[in-house]
Amino acid sequence: MAAPAAQREVAEFLAGITGQGVVETHVSLVFLGEGEVLKLKKAVALGFLDFTELETRARLISHENALNSPNAPGLYLGAVAVTRGPGGLELGGAGEVVDWVLRMRRLPAEAFLDAHGPLDGPLLDQMADAVVDLHARAPRRAGDGAMDAALAGNRAAGLAAGLPEAEVLAWHEAAVAAHDALRAWLAERAAAGFLRRCHGDMHLGNVCLLDGVPHAFDALEFDEALATIDTGYDLAFLLMDLDQRQGRAAANRAMNRYLGRTGDVALVRGLKLWLSLRAFIRAHVAGKRGQDGTPLLRAARAYLAARPAPRLVAVGGLQGTGKSWLARRIAPALGAAPGAVVLRSDETRKRLAGVPPETRLPADAYTPETNAAVFAELQARAREALAAGHSVILDAMFRRPAEREAVAALHPGFTGLWLTAPMEVLRARVAARRGDASDATPAILEAAAARDPGPLDWHMLDATHDAAPEAMKALDLPPPPSP
Repeated sequence: MAAPAAQREVAEFLAGITGQGVVETHVSLVFLGEGEVLKLKKAVALGFLDFTELETRARLISHENALNSPNAPGLYLGAVAVTRGPGGLELGGAGEVVDWVLRMRRLPAEAFLDAHGPLDGPLLDQMADAVVDLHARAPRRAGDGAMDAALAGNRAAGLAAGLPEAEVLAWHEAAVAAHDALRAWLAERAAAGFLRRCHGDMHLGNVCLLDGVPHAFDALEFDEALATIDTGYDLAFLLMDLDQRQGRAAANRAMNRYLGRTGDVALVRGLKLWLSLRAFIRAHVAGKRGQDGTPLLRAARAYLAARPAPRLVAVGGLQGTGKSWLARRIAPALGAAPGAVVLRSDETRKRLAGVPPETRLPADAYTPETNAAVFAELQARAREALAAGHSVILDAMFRRPAEREAVAALHPGFTGLWLTAPMEVLRARVAARRGDASDATPAILEAAAARDPGPLDWHMLDATHDAAPEAMKALDLPPPPSP
């Protein structure tokens, strides 16, 4: 336990009353107790922060508690003083305040998602939902997001951490060029309300399971400027961490859940820069800890590399053919990191209605006027993503020839995939659905099947079994990994 000299007595006292070990970070000591932990900020100055003054530690402990309690209810239990009484140090006594600690509920190691095994789709959806809720509550701020300072500061941190100088300088040059190209767009987003007091440090280690549900915690508390960022940049740390730790499919699923809930498809324009900067941060942190940061440095450079030309794919067919399942399978392999934007008509309808995707809507939410509004929204968001250089998959029935013609005209790199399966298979699938954005019932399926879709010139795929290999072949992509 490397406590600063001025805090050794406090550290020994806390270790004695908790008794189950200490977890150390570069800025904190976390003392593990039976059902609680006590978090002590180290009295250190590291250039980007200075915790040497007791008054500063007291203020930031209180701020950390207030900042995180709404996002992780029940995890934070309040600040308490370490005091000196007649018999020595006490916790919460009436004597002289020597230091401050933050009381927190103790969680098992597997509750932290950086130590978790593979994350399944529902858990990734819940994680993205937690970010959506956090950003919805985040206060809007004025400013420019301080990206120039972030790039310069990280360049210096990378060199100080001993990362290869030539690679650091090459990364910095490319990142500055990417930022210059985005500067006007970032200013527009800031003016539109996307610059907010965000979490600021939302990697998988700062997401935990509370009673089985993901919550972000340990938000950046010591520098308001560092945490005043675009919501897309805040999300990008989580997406980068998922991409590097769990694989591209996990990052793609979380991204598309967030986009489906918020409609902020425009943020994909910034991912090239944001993913790169987040990877570079993890690279120099690893280097500072004596670990090999070069794999993350190379990932940071790869995120900035030239993107493949965007493509537009539409997946159509009756309810129960597995359109959404197929879209999720092929999206990670399509286009720039972390894969294609998936725009699903069912999720779009729910967002326009102001409800979560799994909320069932009444029949009057499916009027011709509403259907037209949903289709117009799908096209608008597809144009937005394509213009940003990002590939798109549209997921809808596309039963009308006019709809198929309209989406094919959106982009020259268009491919249409049409899924088919016997009616008995579709009936069983639709009847078995639970917790899905689709409101289709067997009766709705029968009515849709009775309508003639007209002539079809899309790739016809048998969806009785896994249609992904044939879909990837139609897209001239390598076969997908097993689900």
